[in-house]
Amino acid sequence: GMIDKDGMQEWEICAMCHNYDGISRMSKFPKLAGQKAAYISQEFFDFNEGHRTNDGGQMVAITTEVNLTKVDEIASYFSQLPVPPAEELTQSSTQLVLFNEGQKLFNNGRADIPACIGCHGKSDSNAPWLYAQHKDYLSKQLTNFKAGDRGMNKKSVMLSIASQLSDNDIESVSVFLASTQPRVD
Repeated sequence: GMIDKDGMQEWEICAMCHNYDGISRMSKFPKLAGQKAAYISQEFFDFNEGHRTNDGGQMVAITTEVNLTKVDEIASYFSQLPVPPAEELTQSSTQLVLFNEGQKLFNNGRADIPACIGCHGKSDSNAPWLYAQHKDYLSKQLTNFKAGDRGMNKKSVMLSIASQLSDNDIESVSVFLASTQPRVD
C-alpha cells in the first residue's frame, strides 16, 4: 500500500483522518468517538465493497490499507472513546431558530417524517448516534441521501425520509445535532 504501516496499530491508519481521540478536526471526516461499533464496521465494509461511495473514493482507497480481520477491533476502539463535546451554538437568532426547528423535527417528526430520535436516539438500534457530529458532515450526508447519492442496502429507509426534507430541514436538524450533547437512552 501507500502507507508505511511499520509499527502502526491498525486503528492508527483511521486516526490519520478521524483523530486519535476519535474527534476529527475537519467536518469532511466524521467523529467516530463513542459511535456504535457495529455501525462503524458496517460503514467500513460498505465502503470496502463499493456500496457506499459518497466521499469521493477516499474511504474505498483507505480500506485497502487496513487488515480486514481487524475491523471489529478498530470499531470497538473508537466506540469506547469518550463521546465528543457538542459544538457551541452561536447565539445568533438565526441559529437559535434553526436549533429549535431541528430539535422539534428530530424529536417529534411531522406528518410526512417519522421522529429521527426513534432510530437515532436508541442504543439498541442499528442507526448511528448523530449527537455532536460535525454540522457540515451531517448536512452533506442528508443532502446525499436526498439526492440518492448514498444509501443502498440496509440504509434505504433514509432515502425516503431524506426525500421529504427541505434544505431548511436539513440545515436545522444539522444545527440541532451538532450543538446537542450525546445522551444514551
